[in-house]
Amino acid sequence: MDERIKSYDEKMTKAIEHLEADFAAIRAGRANPHVLDKLRVDYYGTPTPIQQVGNVTVPEARIIQIAPWEKSLLKDIEKAILTSDIGINPTNDGNVIRLVFPELTEDRRKELVKDIKKKAEDAKVAVRNVRRDGNDAFKKLGKGEVSEDEIKSLEDELQKITDKYVKDIDVLVDAKTKELMTV
Repeated sequence: MDERIKSYDEKMTKAIEHLEADFAAIRAGRANPHVLDKLRVDYYGTPTPIQQVGNVTVPEARIIQIAPWEKSLLKDIEKAILTSDIGINPTNDGNVIRLVFPELTEDRRKELVKDIKKKAEDAKVAVRNVRRDGNDAFKKLGKGEVSEDEIKSLEDELQKITDKYVKDIDVLVDAKTKELMTV
């Protein structure tokens, strides 16, 4: 792969990785510890991921259990979950916190699918913006240094990469939609 193309390919890869992280945080009616990935707990003055201050397990299909290393963190973890956009009230028994995921209603599933499609469209826009930036940079090369044929070749290669990433996004959307709509 041409060095001039590689940096744009890396930027497109980052857009896909960001989308995958967003999709992992969307719950599909089953307990998925990744819904906690973005949550931070104040641990001695430092915002720390929940996975680093306790043991996160999935004892049953629709329950996440968090057992903090220190009991003093129970309230902080509970507060972090309550102020997040997870939409689940934690239960605290003094030793562990449990998150019980309700079955998703049909309406909620459809709402989540819409959300997925919006996030996917944002990722496609990000990929296309990278392509536009690349094409602009290639046109600037054309001012004397590089032949028009070489510029056209670079643009074609960048378009192929863009098409591949857009297709990858569609595959991710189809997989997540299928996961959500499966009862």
